[in-house]
Amino acid sequence: MEKRYIQDQVKKDLKKKMVFISGPRQVGKTTLAKSLITDDSSYLNWDIPKHRESILKRQLPLTYLWCFDEIHKYTSWRDYIKGVYDEFHNDHQIMITGSARLDMLRKSGDSLQGRYHHLRLHPLSIKELNIVKEQDLLELLELGGFPEPYFSKSAVEAKRWSLNYRSLLVTQESPAIETISDLSKLELLSLRLPELVGSPLSLNALRQDLQIAHKTVSRWINILENIYMIYRIAPFGSPLIRAVKKEQKHYHFDWSLVPDMSARFENMIASHLLKWVHFQRDVFGEEMELRYFRDTDKREVDFCITKNFKAQMFVECKWGDSSTSAHLHYLQKKFPEAKYYQISAVGKKLFVNKQGIIHMPAVNFLQKFV
Repeated sequence: MEKRYIQDQVKKDLKKKMVFISGPRQVGKTTLAKSLITDDSSYLNWDIPKHRESILKRQLPLTYLWCFDEIHKYTSWRDYIKGVYDEFHNDHQIMITGSARLDMLRKSGDSLQGRYHHLRLHPLSIKELNIVKEQDLLELLELGGFPEPYFSKSAVEAKRWSLNYRSLLVTQESPAIETISDLSKLELLSLRLPELVGSPLSLNALRQDLQIAHKTVSRWINILENIYMIYRIAPFGSPLIRAVKKEQKHYHFDWSLVPDMSARFENMIASHLLKWVHFQRDVFGEEMELRYFRDTDKREVDFCITKNFKAQMFVECKWGDSSTSAHLHYLQKKFPEAKYYQISAVGKKLFVNKQGIIHMPAVNFLQKFV
């Protein structure tokens, strides 16, 4: 792997506006940023005292490209960056990287609107690693998609990394976003969530488990989502189906945390699809979303990709070869224009049935994305 999948787009966007790169901690943002600069002094990390002093005093390096890392931890960072951009954008390129969701800006008054492009960097994937064999897919499933544990090629080192990584997010990243009154219970929540992957997430059940208020659970889930520990997908709804409306499912960016292998495989597929959806949105401006399907009659399909709120693709995940899901047949009658896939982790079958539903090993299917 010579470069990350958004690297060319970052270079292109920097010629026009600021570029914000967000994504999970240790996913490779700093490595990507440093691959684009020609002088180490261009890189300014808010977590490094010397760099922080230079930022606050506005003693910026005499380089063409400036990279501000983790500056979102500075309370007044929006106004600071706006001032820097307005004064220097004709003579300098500006890149912002961070491990919190910089797209939170869009949800409240964004003083930077129109001044930046936002790109999200995801963990490594089948396409990015050029994986073509089932054995290598299973290795990625075991080690996870973060560069350090994956390239260690050691299951033991990957487990050690995951435990330390989860602790880092809970004890350092979460409090940097919002004050947490009880970190021990937040840590319990982070330990409980991987066991619930693949099922609709019940905040009320979590409230009872942890003996805390419903409002607190909801706020903590939002925090874990904002620091890229987890992500949630909503159900796909349409007048043509009696879909559930509110029950969301959640998945982890570090899918190696999920103990059940079938659920972990589903999580890995979700992460690959979300990576592609975000790429389409961030690079091409497509109105795409990742959803799942579940109706009031308990019919369920793992994933649905929508474009302009219309179903484009349905994907059902199986561990091995199996007969075609009846729920895919049901949806095909409702949405005949969409594409339908049943993919498997270790299955060998590759065919399309007479209804047009494609059976395919996951390693083949995931080569279609980024």
